[in-house]
Amino acid sequence: MWGGIQTLHTWERSGLLDDAWSRREFLKFCGRMAVLLGLSDAFIPTIARALETAVQNRRPSIIWLEFQDCAGNTESFTRANSPSVAQAVLEAVSLDYHETLMAAAGHRAEEARRKALEANKGQVIVVVEGSIPTKDDGIYCTIGGQTALQIIREVEPYALVFVAVGTCAAFGGLPKANPNPTGAVGVEDVVRTKPVINLPGCPANPDVLMGLLVHYLVFNRLPDLDAQRRPLFAYGKRIHDTCERRPHFDAGQFALAFDDYGARQGYCLYKLGCKGPETYNICASLRWNMQASWPVKAGHPCIGCSERDFWDRFTPFYERLPEVRAFGVEQRADRLGGTLVGVTAVGVLAHAIYTWAVRRAERKAEELAKKEEEAKPKPPEG
Repeated sequence: MWGGIQTLHTWERSGLLDDAWSRREFLKFCGRMAVLLGLSDAFIPTIARALETAVQNRRPSIIWLEFQDCAGNTESFTRANSPSVAQAVLEAVSLDYHETLMAAAGHRAEEARRKALEANKGQVIVVVEGSIPTKDDGIYCTIGGQTALQIIREVEPYALVFVAVGTCAAFGGLPKANPNPTGAVGVEDVVRTKPVINLPGCPANPDVLMGLLVHYLVFNRLPDLDAQRRPLFAYGKRIHDTCERRPHFDAGQFALAFDDYGARQGYCLYKLGCKGPETYNICASLRWNMQASWPVKAGHPCIGCSERDFWDRFTPFYERLPEVRAFGVEQRADRLGGTLVGVTAVGVLAHAIYTWAVRRAERKAEELAKKEEEAKPKPPEG
C-alpha cells in the first residue's frame, strides 16, 4: 500500500497500543487532534478508543486520486506530525489506492482500485489531489486509458464523501489560472451526488486531513463547513487574526523591503504583499514541520494560496492589496495600521493559546499513559 513506508504495515504487528512509549506518543497525538478539532482534553480517551476500534475494523476505505497536480499534498501528508502515528491512523482507515505511494503499478493498480470500490460501496472516502480538466472531453489528464472526468464519474456512486485536498482539487488552482488552457475545475464542479469537503492550500496542512479523518472516526459524521465547503475547525479564522506579526500591523510597523530594518525586526509584511487579511486558514496556529514554522514566520508574505482563484486575484504577489474587502469597508492600505484593532487582543494571543492548549493536552495524555501503565498487572516475581 505505502511501498517503502514499512511502518504502515508493521504498526499493528509491533503492538503499538501495547507498548508503553508508543502508547504515550499515540495518546499525545490524540491530544493534538482534540485541540485541532476544538475539543477539550477530556476527549483524548474517546479519540483513542475510536482509533483503536477503526484499527480492528479496518474501515472505512480511502481511495486517493491524483490528477492535474504537483504531488505536493502527497509529499506534505507523508511528513505529517508524529509520522508513525499518522501512518497508523491512515492504516486504520485503509488506504486502498494511491498511485504514487502504492507498490502496485499499471493494470494491477487500477484493478486494486476497482476491487476496493466494489468491496466498500457507499463507504469510500475519495481523496482527490489536483484539478480536473474538462476541455476536449478531459483528454489532458488520463490514467490507465481513462480521463480524470471518467474516473470521477466511475468512482462517484461508490463514495461516501469526496475530500478535495489542496487548492487545485478544491478550486482548480494553478491549472485553472487564466487562460486555463485545459478547462481545469475543482472537484465541487464535477461531483453532483455526493458531499465534497475542500481542504485548500498549496499544499494543505497534513494535520488538517488527519483531523478530518479523526473527526469522522470519532463522531461518525463529517465536520461543520463554511460557505466554501471548508472545515470550520481549520478555516474558520483569517490568517491575519492569528498571525504573530499582527501587533506590528496594529502599530503601523511594516517591512518595506525584504532586507530592510523592519524585515530584520519581524515587522508586518502587509506592504510586501501579504494576503493574510483575505485568507482563511490555520497556518499561523498549527504551522508546519512539527509546528516549527510557516511562511510568514520565515519572512515571506502569505500569498493567499488557500483562497479561490488566488493566482488571478492576488498577483503580483509582492504588491500590497489596494482594498481589503474582508474588513467590511473599503480602507486604503495606508490607513490600516492603527485603525483596525477590534480583534487585536485575540490575534496577538491566538498562537500562544493554541500552543498552550496543545501542551496541556499532551501533558494530559502523559498522565493517562502513566495511569494505564500503572494499572497493568505486574508479572509475577521469581
